Amino acid sequence: MTTVMPKGDALRQAVKWISEMRQSKNPASERKLIEEACLKFNLTPKDADYLARFLRGEVE
Repeated sequence: MTTVMPKGDALRQAVKWISEMRQSKNPASERKLIEEACLKFNLTPKDADYLARFLRGEVE
């Protein structure tokens, strides 16, 4: 059964997941992590763009 998440919750979970993955012994590239997060959390292209800008420090 699939759970519908409130808008924005998937993006928050993706940021948390990427943060955890970056702390692993062999972190993937930022681009690869974003691609994986998009699939894992079913992010829209707009969410993916925001996530990339957030990780580069362009968004507060």
